[in-house]
Amino acid sequence: MKTTGPSPTERCVILDIGGVLEITPPTGWIERWDERLGLPPGTVDRRLDDVWEAGAVGAITEPEVRAQVGARFGLDARQVESFMSDLWAEYLGAPNTELIDYVRGLRSRCRLGILSNSFVGARERETARYRFDSLVDEIVYSHEIGVSKPDPRAFALTCERLEVRPSDCLFIDDHAPNIAAAETAGMHAHLFTGTPQAVARVEAHLPAL
Repeated sequence: MKTTGPSPTERCVILDIGGVLEITPPTGWIERWDERLGLPPGTVDRRLDDVWEAGAVGAITEPEVRAQVGARFGLDARQVESFMSDLWAEYLGAPNTELIDYVRGLRSRCRLGILSNSFVGARERETARYRFDSLVDEIVYSHEIGVSKPDPRAFALTCERLEVRPSDCLFIDDHAPNIAAAETAGMHAHLFTGTPQAVARVEAHLPAL
């Protein structure tokens, strides 16, 4: 029978996606669109700043994103699809297979979660490409909950969904402000700088086998 409320003993590991489970180096795609459209460097990004913000908290749909991209830069449907394809190529990056394989082996040892600052459409694409839904117990995307890290509500909701206490959680992220926010929320936290260091930190967090 499913228990209600956090377990008093169960450890938990919560991971970020971009820069942790996914390797996402800059591809230069948006700078190429500045050049393609004959705009000063940084123009495309600035003009879409409100779209990026809305997409990160689910305040805009994918069709609305495409419509805004087309309208703001005078792009036809084929060009909009090319733009979005470039966006998602950088967003999805490549799998951190070493870390993913390690996390998959943790299923019998602890609760597992993902907390990701995301963009509308991310769940469908990451599920199709990486099957993160089968890797962890819960995935919490900012575009689905309406708040982004380092907002404390994101950490609280993740613990609630995983039915764990913050003090039993280790949070792994590649951005220092999110690490600080997790620690303020009562979690243990590790700034991701590489897979071997992250694995060592997880092993230190979990009971010995």
